[in-house]
Amino acid sequence: MRDLVDIGMGRIARRTYELEDVDIVPSRRTRSSKEVSTAWQLDAYRFEAPILSHPTDALVSPDTAITLGKLGVLGVLNAEGLWGRHRDVEAKIAEVTALAAQDPDPTAPIRKLQQLHAAPIDTELLGETIARVRAAGVTVAARVSPQHAQELTPTLLKAGVELLVVHGTIISAEHVSHADDEPLNLKTFIAELDVPVVAGGVCDHRTALHLMRTGAAGVIVGYGATEGATTTNEVLGMGVPMATAIADAAAARRDYLDETGGRYVHVIADGDIHTSGDLAKAIACGADAAVLGTPLALAAEAPGHGWYWPSAAAHPSMPRGAFLQVETDEERPSLDTVLNGPTDDPYGNLNVVGGLRRSMAKAGYSDLKEFQKVGLAVHG
Repeated sequence: MRDLVDIGMGRIARRTYELEDVDIVPSRRTRSSKEVSTAWQLDAYRFEAPILSHPTDALVSPDTAITLGKLGVLGVLNAEGLWGRHRDVEAKIAEVTALAAQDPDPTAPIRKLQQLHAAPIDTELLGETIARVRAAGVTVAARVSPQHAQELTPTLLKAGVELLVVHGTIISAEHVSHADDEPLNLKTFIAELDVPVVAGGVCDHRTALHLMRTGAAGVIVGYGATEGATTTNEVLGMGVPMATAIADAAAARRDYLDETGGRYVHVIADGDIHTSGDLAKAIACGADAAVLGTPLALAAEAPGHGWYWPSAAAHPSMPRGAFLQVETDEERPSLDTVLNGPTDDPYGNLNVVGGLRRSMAKAGYSDLKEFQKVGLAVHG
């Protein structure tokens, strides 16, 4: 039964829970972490860990997408980011991060980012960027916004994109508009493609179920909330705590499975996942995989050089992200260390996959689908 509370006369709200409000309950059985599999498969593509990168230029360049792919996770390039607009992206990012470090005005790097994104997308350059990742032999994924999906997708497919991520801060299966341009019909759009589509984000059961009915292979749950970096709640007043959002989407997945007689849609958590414990809790709440942002920004290979900002930070009129410095040490760990260790960090910031594997082992589960059945406790 839903936990409803009165917030005033005639107004009822639902009590919801963050990942930090939830704990995994160990069972009577444990197993060796060497006997645990963190492998995840989306459509025909198999990954060694249930992790996608947030599609921001702070994390993903062609080189880091290749490195992430070789490490068994999915790097998602932002097709509307700087890599399709400028040929000297490293220098452009260096300008932005230097501004963030030197100017006390927190809006200064945002303005600079908006200026850089004002340059038109060069489809030839974008195609070269995607083709470079494809040539390395890893799974190629790219993110487009719903507004530009129809325009950019042909270029992405021609260059070799294998997974398309239609991602916005908030996305729905039905968009009402009186503009001259016809809004994106996701169901029609997905039906006409030969590649699997992941779409989101959503935060409730009904919207997740509607998005599953469009034919999406995966649904992103959450607004990419990252304390200090993502400002959707401050700008729009919107947000649903991640533990509740994931559980609701997992229920939608189950309902859709029954509705279709067996079609499984993956639930991908995106928000407030900073440590290996957060990742484990997201899976335990029902997610099949998770989007990582700040953890990957720690890595030496990350283009942001210790700085993180979400893709929504560059919106031309309503940015919903700030710059967050996640690492000040010039000798930052490698992506391999962030994901697989070894580490001397006792807080779960490094060896993220190893932490997930050990959590599964301590709870007695051998794979991700089993681990979604683990017991949970709520604080207080």
